[in-house]
Amino acid sequence: MPKRSRRRGSKSSKRRTWIALALLVLIAVSGLGVYVYTVKPASQSVTSTSSTSTCSASTSSSNGAQGDFAVIDTTQGTMVVQLFPNVAPKTVANFISLADTGFYNDLVWHRIVAGFVIQTGDPTSRCAEGSPSSWGSTGSSQTVPLEANSSTVAQGYVNNVGYLAMARGSSNNSGTSQFFINLANNTSLNGLYTVFGKVITGLDVASAIGKLQVSATCASSGDITCPPVDPSNAEVLSITIQDSP
Repeated sequence: MPKRSRRRGSKSSKRRTWIALALLVLIAVSGLGVYVYTVKPASQSVTSTSSTSTCSASTSSSNGAQGDFAVIDTTQGTMVVQLFPNVAPKTVANFISLADTGFYNDLVWHRIVAGFVIQTGDPTSRCAEGSPSSWGSTGSSQTVPLEANSSTVAQGYVNNVGYLAMARGSSNNSGTSQFFINLANNTSLNGLYTVFGKVITGLDVASAIGKLQVSATCASSGDITCPPVDPSNAEVLSITIQDSP
């Protein structure tokens, strides 16, 4: 009897050991399954931010510089812009103020229409966060009046290739922070949008941004939002104001 009891105890002990090992294996396999299931696929949709983005979400203030030139650093290269404070003083002052506070840092060129314009300045696009379908719907808190008319057009401040203009809503005086760079001579826009600068170096950068692949839903130049498929390739890294180019 004692021997038989010890055998039963031995078998029971072994059984418990095997059960414990089986449970450990099951837990390990289940944990692996959960891990594999939650890993995101390598391909990203237009609503995602690429893992290679250099975005720092920085809005730190610069040195508060004033000047007639702006250096726009982008993921496609650098553009130097000559500003026109003589013809659009309020628009230029607003632009400089926003640039000096880092407002434009890490914003996406949310509207890219080849052969027409590239547009940026919506804070909801910072670091390519949020839904691209909503980009282009907001701006900064302050507004600036329309500083464009037949006189400014006659002086040559027009929406030709490389010129910057302030975007706005249906009201003439609804411009805030969004601006666009013309990729063509858009004469139909003359007198309707404030022209406040011109790209004097790096126009090829604007052209490169204009050639980036965009969402398939962008069908015409009338689209308010025409975001790039890979937003990390179409960011404004910073805008710096300076006295000379």
